[in-house]
Amino acid sequence: MHIQNEDLHGNAPDSSPVALLIIDMINDLEFPGGENIVDAAQEAAQQIASLKKQAKALNIPVVYVNDNFGRWRSDMTKQVDHCLNDGVRGQRLVELLRPERDDYVVLKPKHSAFHATTLDALLNYLQADQLIITGISADVCVQFSASDAYMRDFKLYIPEDCIASDSTEHTQEAITYLKRVLDADTTPSSRLHLERLVKQSV
Repeated sequence: MHIQNEDLHGNAPDSSPVALLIIDMINDLEFPGGENIVDAAQEAAQQIASLKKQAKALNIPVVYVNDNFGRWRSDMTKQVDHCLNDGVRGQRLVELLRPERDDYVVLKPKHSAFHATTLDALLNYLQADQLIITGISADVCVQFSASDAYMRDFKLYIPEDCIASDSTEHTQEAITYLKRVLDADTTPSSRLHLERLVKQSV
């Protein structure tokens, strides 16, 4: 693969064979049925936060891919402030996973992290060929994103303890699909060897 520029206009780090995606976790959960996902999302957020810390220690880039909540002028800083200060259901998620200065943020208008976003361009410049996908909902945005990633020939790691949906049944159905159809490795985050991923190339 030929890369014309050495970095993404001075903003991308050195190439990395793996990237960590955090999908829709900057979320107030104030939508119909949101009360059904709160507990599972909080448990997933705790695991994602630990995984993110390990990833950053290994210089694995962290990419937040977040819904624009139907507002094309969405501002991530305002969304974070809203989730932290307005007494919403998703407050704990953002307390655990507040984006840091060197994290990437990609705004998505629909379910997939790839549809009509800049994610393809970013991953191309990073030269990533493996994705660790985390977030909510397991059976909707995570699954759509993973399907699109699979069609782009990424090797997928989707730790089963780092995704959640509105029911245990829906989450398990998604995990079964991700493993069977997309050949995703759903090993729990505590047993995922990030150093090994960084050193290997698919």
